[in-house]
Amino acid sequence: MGIWKASVSLRIRPGLRTELEQFAAREDRTLGNIGSLLLEWATEQLKAVGSTEKLRKCKVRQRGSHSRRWERSK
Repeated sequence: MGIWKASVSLRIRPGLRTELEQFAAREDRTLGNIGSLLLEWATEQLKAVGSTEKLRKCKVRQRGSHSRRWERSK
């Protein structure tokens, strides 16, 4: 049947848009594609924790801390 798409307009500060554009360029993606990926990921996280307040309190692990632990366990 195909993928149904819906347009979404967001108001974000200019600095955040610049950061997102830089991420998109590094990964050879469009700003719209990055936005879609982030919205899908964020929706899954929100469903998992149950509320925006709980989601805001969640912390993402530092990239280096996990890889260092893995290297020590070899």
